[in-house]
Amino acid sequence: EVQLQASGGGLVQPGGSLRLSCAASGFAFDDYVIGWFRQAPGKEREGVSCISRSGGRTYYADSVKGRFTVSRDNAKNTVYLQMNSLKPEDTAVYHCAMYGSNCRDLMRDLVYDSWGQGTLVTVSS
Repeated sequence: EVQLQASGGGLVQPGGSLRLSCAASGFAFDDYVIGWFRQAPGKEREGVSCISRSGGRTYYADSVKGRFTVSRDNAKNTVYLQMNSLKPEDTAVYHCAMYGSNCRDLMRDLVYDSWGQGTLVTVSS
């Protein structure tokens, strides 16, 4: 059974940092790109970031570029999203997702093969 579990969310003040983790199981982890999506109440889903199979290529939405960093540890079947300089508009539920094709399609078309339960990030003073 494919499982993707995001964790690490919480309440943080503007300008603060959080690191999200995505623990995966049930599939050949390094055969898939992994993306991060977020969805805020009343807003459309947004592709936040994606990382290639080897971790050598990373992709970011313009809204988070320069503030977020995605990485992966294939030995641990885990992807991380380091989020710095957080803003209130970053408030959302964050999900990680697996995709058998490429990050450009995932980010452009918001496509994925499977995604897991999300973690809530709230940026507020």
